[in-house]
Amino acid sequence: MKLRTVFLLVDLLLLVSCSATSPTTAVQSSRSYNGSASVGDFLTFMIDAAAHTLTYADVSNGDGGIVPYTVNADGTYALSDPKGNLIAAYEVPGYALLVQAAKTGPNLDMPALVTAVDSGQISLATWEGHTYNYMQFRTSSGGLEVGSVVVNVGGTVDNSSYSPYDAASQNGLPFHAGTPVTVSQAQLDPSGTFFKVAEKNSTTRFDYIFGTANGIFAVDSSNGAILGLRQAATKDFDPSFAGTYKAIFYQKTGAAAGMGNTETGTASLGNATLVINSSGHVTISSAQGAIIAQAALTPVADTAYLYGSPGELQDPCFGVFTFRLTSANSQQDVFLTFMDRALLFASFRANLPFGSSGTYDYLYGVGLK
Repeated sequence: MKLRTVFLLVDLLLLVSCSATSPTTAVQSSRSYNGSASVGDFLTFMIDAAAHTLTYADVSNGDGGIVPYTVNADGTYALSDPKGNLIAAYEVPGYALLVQAAKTGPNLDMPALVTAVDSGQISLATWEGHTYNYMQFRTSSGGLEVGSVVVNVGGTVDNSSYSPYDAASQNGLPFHAGTPVTVSQAQLDPSGTFFKVAEKNSTTRFDYIFGTANGIFAVDSSNGAILGLRQAATKDFDPSFAGTYKAIFYQKTGAAAGMGNTETGTASLGNATLVINSSGHVTISSAQGAIIAQAALTPVADTAYLYGSPGELQDPCFGVFTFRLTSANSQQDVFLTFMDRALLFASFRANLPFGSSGTYDYLYGVGLK
């Protein structure tokens, strides 16, 4: 998966990593979160459970407000944003918050999935010496990438990644092994809950790196959200991750790449349910009950077209699982990875024959249980 060079500084450090610890059991009525929107905005949130309000600030575009909410029967939040921006949310209190947003981006007109984690104290030392799996969620260039990254002591970063879009379009190399870069210039905010670093060749655009004390990290860049987790010890599916997950997703259909990292297509947000059994079989269903995809999960380490040959992924990405669905008219790759009470999932489908002007669909989201 090839990371765009212009975003390499942030995209490689920019991960969301997760440890195997459990979320905090003592939940406060007032809870704060930092979040990344797939369109490239950094947001902060504060939930007042007693007043049933969600206060947000979009640091990237200056938007913000106070949004009343009610709790639905299934535990999701119905939001009444007077600006019409925040539509719906789901929270595991004190752990993570997912939000559907309709008016993000520099012009406050783009839908996006916002993934937020509990606001906590972090340091660069937290990442050093560890290997992480990650997914990049964005709204252009095929929507997603999957891979792993090593954060070395001293701040250099190595990555190995896969781009389903590049594999289908053949416009670039689908696999990429990153050159070590430094992240030592990232500056800790006075709050101690996130880092800020200027984007490469820019003094006005910034990337934000944030996380929690229990090992969850996230990075927001202008090229979207990069989410990851510390690699598992083995390639095999852990039955403790079985269960039913409520998810919010972003999807784009009929997409086509344009000049200057632009992309056309129809974007939308939605809810899904993922049911995963103890043997690693997953069924992804829409809010209306329609099955989006289902199959047995295969470790990336056992997937011949991703790992095991020169030029492919340089890391087996223990903890990342995939499956491929093919037909006469399409080829679809689906990826999942797990962290504690959450999962990340992403799907890319190329409409065949692809060719130089082929169209594609993609979908990505976060599920909580």
